[in-house]
Amino acid sequence: MVTPPQLSPEQRAAALAKAAEARAARAELKNQLKNGSISLTEALRSTDATVGKLKVVSLLESLPGVGKVKARKLMEDIGIADNRRVQGLGQQQKQALLDQLG
Repeated sequence: MVTPPQLSPEQRAAALAKAAEARAARAELKNQLKNGSISLTEALRSTDATVGKLKVVSLLESLPGVGKVKARKLMEDIGIADNRRVQGLGQQQKQALLDQLG
């Protein structure tokens, strides 16, 4: 078993701060999707790392009118794995999502 590297207290604090910042950015993005200030098209075309690292299921669940069941059914119909992140989607998968939810 490989043990993770031992971090100094400063490195650990920096890593925790960076993680908290990333979570806050993802929460803000999901909030923007929920209230309609950013569209699914804009999110999928974005080159922002925050969007790319977001799981597709979380992105879909953030849309108005799409819950857990509908998001998973849609992903299954299109052929997107449960653990897929937005940056890992192919062009056809993105287009299929837009066709369904556009």
